[in-house]
Amino acid sequence: MQVSMKWLQDYIDLKDKVTAEELADKYTMAGVPVENVIRADEGLEKVVTARVEKIVPHPDSDHLWVCTLDVGKEERVQIVTGAQNVKEGHIVPAAMVGALLPTGQKISKGKLRGVPSNGMMCSAGELKLDIEGLPEEQLNGIYILPADTPVGVPVADVLGMDDVVLEFELTANRGDCFSVWGLVREASVLTGLPAKYPEIKVNEDDEASAAEMVKIGIEAHDLCDRFSARVVKNVKIGPSPAWMQARLEGAGIRAINNVVDVTNFVMVELGQPMHAYDYDEVKGHSLTARRAVAGENLHTLDDSERTAKGEELVIADAEHPAGLAGIMGGLESEVTEKTTTVIFEAASFNGPSIRRTSRACGLHSEASGRFERGVDVTKTCRALDRACQLLQEMGACTVTKGIVDVYPEPKEQVTVEYTCDAINKRLGTDLPAEKMTEILESLGFEVRAKGEGFEALVPTWRNDVSLMEDLSEEVARIVGFDSIESTAPRGDMMQGTQSARQTFIDSIKRVLVSLGMTEELSFSFTSPEALDKLCVPEDSELRNAVPIMNPLTDEYPLVRTTLLTSIMENAVRNFSRKNLDLRLFDVAPVFAPKALPVTELPNEVVKLVGLISGRRYEALWNQPNDMVDFYDMKGIVEQLLAALSISKYTVEAGEHYTMHPGKTAVFKKGREVIATVGELHPQAAENYGVKQPVYLFEMDVETLMKYTAKSFKYESLPKYPAISRDLAMLVDADVQAADIEKVISKNGGKFFQGVTLFDVYTGKQVAEGKKSMAFNLMFQSKDKTLTDEEADSAFKNILQAVEREFQAELRA
Repeated sequence: MQVSMKWLQDYIDLKDKVTAEELADKYTMAGVPVENVIRADEGLEKVVTARVEKIVPHPDSDHLWVCTLDVGKEERVQIVTGAQNVKEGHIVPAAMVGALLPTGQKISKGKLRGVPSNGMMCSAGELKLDIEGLPEEQLNGIYILPADTPVGVPVADVLGMDDVVLEFELTANRGDCFSVWGLVREASVLTGLPAKYPEIKVNEDDEASAAEMVKIGIEAHDLCDRFSARVVKNVKIGPSPAWMQARLEGAGIRAINNVVDVTNFVMVELGQPMHAYDYDEVKGHSLTARRAVAGENLHTLDDSERTAKGEELVIADAEHPAGLAGIMGGLESEVTEKTTTVIFEAASFNGPSIRRTSRACGLHSEASGRFERGVDVTKTCRALDRACQLLQEMGACTVTKGIVDVYPEPKEQVTVEYTCDAINKRLGTDLPAEKMTEILESLGFEVRAKGEGFEALVPTWRNDVSLMEDLSEEVARIVGFDSIESTAPRGDMMQGTQSARQTFIDSIKRVLVSLGMTEELSFSFTSPEALDKLCVPEDSELRNAVPIMNPLTDEYPLVRTTLLTSIMENAVRNFSRKNLDLRLFDVAPVFAPKALPVTELPNEVVKLVGLISGRRYEALWNQPNDMVDFYDMKGIVEQLLAALSISKYTVEAGEHYTMHPGKTAVFKKGREVIATVGELHPQAAENYGVKQPVYLFEMDVETLMKYTAKSFKYESLPKYPAISRDLAMLVDADVQAADIEKVISKNGGKFFQGVTLFDVYTGKQVAEGKKSMAFNLMFQSKDKTLTDEEADSAFKNILQAVEREFQAELRA
């Protein structure tokens, strides 16, 4: 938002009372930040109007001219120029010696081929003027001023550039300051100067009735609170007055014609966006605020064709959309030179909806920015009256009788109760009630006593005030934050410490980093499409994600329920940039709603995921080019569990919606899964366009914490040697090693220390449907050296158990 000081001074007398820089400082300190103060005349301080009195050819050049200029005060200046469009009697901008032009060029005395030149006549480009509409000879030549231009005056005054523009960087909550009237209201309070607003009065001088000429309706009541319209006839399209064009230029808006300029002027002046329709091009002479139908065509003023998704709010006539509501009008109903009757529309649209549509279409306008922040729903008719008044004062229309206004649920005025003690306590001040009342009433609040405190009626333009805390901020910013004495916070001091979970997560990160993995950081957002790519079943609870009311982008409208979407998107992004060797992990929360729609905070569960892909070793001349596989990822998980002191788990074949059937394992403690490891499902790989194997793991941090060892028992190193026995046997092909290891451990006896699978074989010497598995069994005593008989006895018990449980056959 930007506005010129001249526009502000139309409503409040700031001249010679406060400078632009001082006003900018007051605004900023009051929470209405000014980003830049831009002087339109910067670089024009020593540029004046001059009359060309005499032109003679340069004695030593066939293309240079020696000009004598009258620069006022009976002073004559000689300037040598190469411009061919300058004639005697022309009034031109002349830069005097010492001038520093907007282009950065410094003017100094000099000679051109031996002839003195004491200045420079300037082109439009050198003054950084808008060259649109200039005659051809002035595009590259000297800028010629009107013949009645006075001589010897600053060119900035003549060109209307004696102005200062304030460029605001307003926060999203201060939609009321996206208007000149809102800024004047603030300036009046901050400077103590009275504001004088123009009287808005319309002469309905046409006998026709607006209600009979146009029909207005609202179908999408959740996206449009109010829809109002006026009709003007006998419209004469032409340029708007110079003063209006200057005001719009100061606001960064290009003048188009009087009708469009009036709508833009009212938008900036009152903060209410408007749109003008050519009445004869509106089919059925009706306008309805409705949701777009998926697939219908949207043809906007920028001559772009867009296809509706079905979520956009549009203003439609009887046949098709006439514009994207709150963003841009339609091309078919555009006001042109042939227009004679105009429908002025002013409405209040849902801010988040406008923002989503604006982002989805890649369109941002002055109007959409205001709707996103919220407009005063009670003042749509005032804006219509102001537009008609301005156009009528130009003699460019007649105004039909009445306003067509659809306002189904009038806004109730917000009231906020407060006490002076509560505000003073929050601010650390000792302000009397009278001072607070004075401040609030100057800002437009109506204050009245209520019980032991007060009640403030919030003005309709302040959509951001609803709590006592909001009122305290209003008081603080007007008193001045720099005027409030700093006070140290009071309370019991406590030493901050990490929670047990935070410390545990830090341990996880340290271990995984030591294993060569890199932590990724990601947003907590996802989309239904991401869940589809991961092959998440339609009936999965992961599909019950919390929708975001106002997402950062339409690509991520949900709060994530799994970290796998985040890590896969990061991996795919790396693959697309030819970074094919990845070792990533992420520890972050996912969110599971208790019910939809959300009525209470969702459950926040911290998950741990990892991903590896590509080469096993760094690409060096002395390293093999092996690729990582399932067992690399399984080893990472085993190392992590060992570092976290989690032991006595089993590893079994398992299933996971995102992982390859037959290449997925689950780590279990009892019946509870503590980790899932596997290769990315082929369908998921195809969905993501991944051409190389990807391996994943997924864990729940709370589950890991539950099984990590809380206390440790130390034992001395064994004094006596261990005895090992190898057990090779034939079993059915579907028997799992984990099941066999359970039976071995259960029947190993008191000297049994552990079992390791060291060979699995299927081939010519093994019958079909069978496989050979070989285990190494360890036996050891803490008190003595075991005899072969004791080890053989334990081995025999184990062999009998596996033969009984799995119909195993001992291999010779």
